[in-house]
Amino acid sequence: MSKSLDTEKLEREVKSMYGDVAESSDAEFHFETGRELAERLGYEPDDLNYVPDAAIDSFAGVGYHFELANLEPGEAVLDLGSGSGMDAFVAGLHVTETGTVTGVDMTDKQVEKARTLAAENGFHNVEFRRGYIEELPFEDDSFDAVISNGVVNLSAEKDRVFEEAFRVLRSGGRLALSDIISEQQMPGSIKNDADLWAACIGGAEQVDRYTDLIEAAGLDVTTVEENVDYEFTSERAANACQTYGVKSVSLNARKHD
Repeated sequence: MSKSLDTEKLEREVKSMYGDVAESSDAEFHFETGRELAERLGYEPDDLNYVPDAAIDSFAGVGYHFELANLEPGEAVLDLGSGSGMDAFVAGLHVTETGTVTGVDMTDKQVEKARTLAAENGFHNVEFRRGYIEELPFEDDSFDAVISNGVVNLSAEKDRVFEEAFRVLRSGGRLALSDIISEQQMPGSIKNDADLWAACIGGAEQVDRYTDLIEAAGLDVTTVEENVDYEFTSERAANACQTYGVKSVSLNARKHD
């Protein structure tokens, strides 16, 4: 983590950008949002039909990892950086009313929106908490699966994120996520740019470093797949992608039995 990046400024930028996503999904961002993106990434239209439209409109994920997660009825699931609730609601459908889904997010506007949507649309098995993914407000061994979509790259302490995921997973539990990584090391001019961090570019780790952090936390990485249907929309973000091989992947990892 470069000492030149102001982490307090980064947090402000991320909260501001994703607060805007919660309130105005049709605004101009570095990235795409909404149902068309979700379907292109692989979300099942039948699932999306049960998800509140306002959550889909604010969806800013980078991949589809539910096939890797293989969620089962009755399981307890944690969504890191749950935003307006899109993935948490999809997970709620997969685990059925016999399971539970908990979303955690640091952006007040996103948490408020997600809670309202859950209450208004009868998702009694889905709840949302305000918190930081580097310091989860949950007991050890609380969840069967941890999911996340385009969020870990936003953290300046990715090692802590994966250590926390390991801590709250039960034995044999799994981590399934989609995120932005890079093929090459990016220069400080990008990695120290809070706006590009908030846009999911600046904080992208090289893929080998990313998987090393997961395994250092105690999880076994079993699958890494590139999401070829994801692309950034702004010229600035697209240029970084072309130059440094910034791209989306989905991966699966498991906690030792």
